[in-house]
Amino acid sequence: MNRGTTAFLKGAIFIIGIMVFVFCAYVLPVWSREAAIGNPEHSYLRFPVLIGANIAAFPFYIALYQGLKLLYLVDTENAFSNLAITSLKKIRNCGGTICSIYVLGVMMLFFLNALHPSLLLIGFAISFGSLMISVFAAILQKLLRSTLEMKSENELTV
Repeated sequence: MNRGTTAFLKGAIFIIGIMVFVFCAYVLPVWSREAAIGNPEHSYLRFPVLIGANIAAFPFYIALYQGLKLLYLVDTENAFSNLAITSLKKIRNCGGTICSIYVLGVMMLFFLNALHPSLLLIGFAISFGSLMISVFAAILQKLLRSTLEMKSENELTV
């Protein structure tokens, strides 16, 4: 893979990170404040939603950093290494954590009888997306591990 492709992916990761930061730091607080003013009976949900979204941002940024590490390994031609396997494992774990946080948040809102259908859709979309990333990272990790085992067996036979 040439450096132009990895540079594009690094830029995309950087832009996604900025967009999520702006969403968590500015858009979500403004939205929750306006929702609390427009619907005062559910204003007690403002802070749990903010806290849940910001807690989910931590594993998200860890996964973004691991993605940048993987791209660096590809640039330095060390993509088939144990470092790549550990990065994929961390991405897998972060995806599962994000999925769990959002499923628990949606369930909490459901049991508090304050779940708007749009929040249900958004919560499950984020959960499903992070679950798919987690599964994809697990498959890549398994594939990379078997490739490294074959590589070491071939080096021993030569």
